[in-house]
Amino acid sequence: MATNWLGSVVSINCGPTLGVYQGEVSSVDHANQNISLKQPYHNGIKCPVPEVTLSARDIKELKFLDIQNTVNKPSSGQKAATEPSSVSAGRHSQSNKNTHPHATSSSSHSYTAPITILRRGLSNSRWATQGITKKNSVRNGGAGGPMRSKDDECFGHWTDEDLGTDFDFEGNLALFDKAAVFSQIDGTCSHSSTAQHHCTQNEQKPLSYRHDENILEGKPVIYRQITVPLHGGKEYCTDSGLVVPSIPYELYKRLLAAAERWGLSLERRMETIGVCSSQMALTLLGGPNRLTPKNIHQRPTVVLLCGPHIQGAHGISCGRHLANHEVEVILFLPNFVKMQELVTSEVNLYSRTGGKQVASVRDLPMSPVDLVINCLDCHENPLLREQSWYQSAADWANQNRAPVLSIDPAVSEQRQTVEAKWTLALGLPMPLADTESRVYLCDIGIPKLVFQEVGISYHSPFGCKFVIPLHLT
Repeated sequence: MATNWLGSVVSINCGPTLGVYQGEVSSVDHANQNISLKQPYHNGIKCPVPEVTLSARDIKELKFLDIQNTVNKPSSGQKAATEPSSVSAGRHSQSNKNTHPHATSSSSHSYTAPITILRRGLSNSRWATQGITKKNSVRNGGAGGPMRSKDDECFGHWTDEDLGTDFDFEGNLALFDKAAVFSQIDGTCSHSSTAQHHCTQNEQKPLSYRHDENILEGKPVIYRQITVPLHGGKEYCTDSGLVVPSIPYELYKRLLAAAERWGLSLERRMETIGVCSSQMALTLLGGPNRLTPKNIHQRPTVVLLCGPHIQGAHGISCGRHLANHEVEVILFLPNFVKMQELVTSEVNLYSRTGGKQVASVRDLPMSPVDLVINCLDCHENPLLREQSWYQSAADWANQNRAPVLSIDPAVSEQRQTVEAKWTLALGLPMPLADTESRVYLCDIGIPKLVFQEVGISYHSPFGCKFVIPLHLT
């Protein structure tokens, strides 16, 4: 009597996994416990297939949406009320609990064969003849309970309604004009009309830039931005390629004299040199990896070798700043030589830091220290190299096996008595002796127009730093 229900409009609730289907009953299969709907709707959306087939065990609730039309069927309407048991839900019929869903097809229609509703919802055309069996206990919250299969967790409910249509790769590739694209890349146009059209459009468009190119048009970089009237014989360059020429000591003295006339006194320059050189020394000592509150028991030790002159005062100023940063500083300064007033004032300031001061090499540490800062040389009086205190201090530095930083050392005409790993030049480099020392340049605050006053065309090579490395060209 299942034929009495053909043509009825029904709403079938298959639970939260499969959802709700509406459509007209097209066939009822007693043997396989299946019901087919034509022109189906799934959750209110028209299905992309003309017919779907549902298994009785998946049906939770069945409602007739056209009751009047069903009761007034031309055949026995009295028996119709007793026939729905053949398509009842699996939870109401004990005989359907062990029934497994499987694929079916309909031969009563001339259009595309319908597909079977599987546990994961509507399948695409590849799965039209395949059935997937899953445990009823897991689906209905049995032994598996709240656990879901890996497929359900990965793909979820049926969301891709158009998976049945294969993508036309060949047709889509035919729309791609290789000639036009390659002509655009090469900057030349091919003879095809499409390529010529693309080239005409590209001529009207602005140039394209890579991700690492500057989109702002600017002037070409001039790497020789510093020119000097008297060349020192050597040229250096910065990391960015800017050329920094060396100058002889006579031009360097004229530059410092011009700076003093404009108010950049020796005291102001000395403080700047002390700050910049101490910052470089702190970096060489390890910086934040070494100088931390948790590392007080391993404070670095620095020995300052200073003479009684301006270069020695530079080193004392550097030692004062190092001592303020919790560095163990030992200052070597001979006390039997008459010192300049500026050196005396720097020593008085240094003594307020609690740093150690010695006048004999015998009082210096015998074990290697962390860093030695050499300020023994004097440009004005090279004869100091012949004195015993100078030679003994230089010998101690060469034998201590500690790295040496020389601040404003002697020029190339004078032999380097202390082998330095790093050399710090001030303002502009002078022609240093040929050694393996790494040369650095310190900004001492001389204005641009002061350089111009002594004939030096100057543009600052320092950028965002006060101490930069130089490379011999």
